[in-house]
Amino acid sequence: MGGVTPQPPILVSADESVPARQTDIPWRLKQMLDILVHEEKQRPAGEAGPCLEYLLQHKVLETLSTLGKAEYPPGMRQQVLLFFTRVLGQVQHPLLHYLNVHRPVQKLLQLSSDRLGCGTEKEEVQFAAVLCAKIKQDPTLLAYILEGQQPRHLPAGAVQEPGMGARADKEGAEGTAGCVTPLVSSSSSSQKSRVALKARENLLLLVGLAQEAAAARLVRSSALCPLLTEHLCDLYSAVPPGTDPADVLAMGRASWRSQGDSAGDGVFPGKEGLDAFFGWLDYLDELVMGAHPVRSTQRRAEQGGHKPATRLSFCCHPQVVADAIAEAVDEKFFQGVLQPRLLQMSELTVLSATAMLTGTVRQIRAPPLLHRLVLFLLGPDQHPETPGDTPHPLRTQLIDRCNHLSDEISLASLRLFEELLQKPHKHDPYFTDGFPDAGFGMMKKSPSGKGHVSEVVSSFLCLVPEEAKTSSCMEEGGYDTYVHDALGMVQACRASAAPWGWPLSPRPLDTCHPEVTFYEGHFLKVLFDRMTRILDQ
Repeated sequence: MGGVTPQPPILVSADESVPARQTDIPWRLKQMLDILVHEEKQRPAGEAGPCLEYLLQHKVLETLSTLGKAEYPPGMRQQVLLFFTRVLGQVQHPLLHYLNVHRPVQKLLQLSSDRLGCGTEKEEVQFAAVLCAKIKQDPTLLAYILEGQQPRHLPAGAVQEPGMGARADKEGAEGTAGCVTPLVSSSSSSQKSRVALKARENLLLLVGLAQEAAAARLVRSSALCPLLTEHLCDLYSAVPPGTDPADVLAMGRASWRSQGDSAGDGVFPGKEGLDAFFGWLDYLDELVMGAHPVRSTQRRAEQGGHKPATRLSFCCHPQVVADAIAEAVDEKFFQGVLQPRLLQMSELTVLSATAMLTGTVRQIRAPPLLHRLVLFLLGPDQHPETPGDTPHPLRTQLIDRCNHLSDEISLASLRLFEELLQKPHKHDPYFTDGFPDAGFGMMKKSPSGKGHVSEVVSSFLCLVPEEAKTSSCMEEGGYDTYVHDALGMVQACRASAAPWGWPLSPRPLDTCHPEVTFYEGHFLKVLFDRMTRILDQ
């Protein structure tokens, strides 16, 4: 490498129209890489050799990125991406701290973002994957790669020419795409399933940064949250309006890893759009689940019983990425897209929106995202209900529709609440902190023995239709199986409620005030009203 002139022969082509891969450029780039790797193996760890110093001082990478951007000769961009990927992946010496490395890296990332789908998508994702792996090893590198970021100082030993700092500040102010934009674009828009899957896996790696400062920088200095939520909203809008709500409700949970694999299973109009939407929602759920895992925000909000701050404070708690994605989904999708459709008067729109909302509830598992969804549906108030409470508009509408004149809307709404009640979240439509100092007017009775309980359960089982029983053993009405299943359900519910600080036993009735009017709550009242209508049908 020492004999290479400032204008290396790899940049010279006799015929500008000949594709780069048909010239000796790929071979020369490989030779350059082999020399760098061999030189590094011959020197003490952490010491840059003369060939690497030449590469940095003479801006070879900068020149290559310029040629790749210009596609000179044709196909040069692909060769440059491959070379950068291999250099960053095989050379162990830290490189991304150097201005003459991270600046051309930013250029290539910007180019990948602007020209996605021009034939080098695979190479772009491989390039971004190497960067994600490097950032995972050293989160401080994020500042050198993200949008518009220019490090204020270089580490010891970094090569920088006189006057280059001012030029770097000027060029950094123009902003670059960073590795986030091409990864999200490939994840959402790639027609190649393997490329899209690899891009999504790399993005998962990136959002799982263990360093709080790096996680905060990822949210503040990149278009991560807007890009993710915009694509979710676009996919929702792309679902055909005529899609049957029954088909939506009949779908199982989607998986972002298996998108497109079940295209031929149970085909119905609109299935492709539904698969794309719920698959992307599952991916966002996975991103939130895998992002910086601390639950301080949700725990504070639940314990305090008040609405959490709508804006994130990046210095208050470390769950920055997860909360930022959840907040963006709440603002752009829940409130911006779902709510207007749910509050419309058209029955067809209400049916469709309710079915899509039910599928959304079924899909979400990540605690920060689930918390936002529950507050969106039920409102922030978690105190015991009274008849004079100011109603939460969306919650009131959804509950009232459980007793709608249209049986289709009623059943769709009941299905929604059935899904919601199965979610492991403290806030539910029944009640929150118990009934407000109201007694049931029950007479005090001596504790009944076990035999009395058995009689009550057996009497109940006699009323249950045979078709509704889940037990195949009908001996004694399936009592033993019922008790076994009920015990399992109770234990599962207690495990879910364990973090909420609920008392293990009911409050004694003598602590209540029987003079206070009992109010069962809006949800139970609507359900009871619907039950009374059954006799008239």
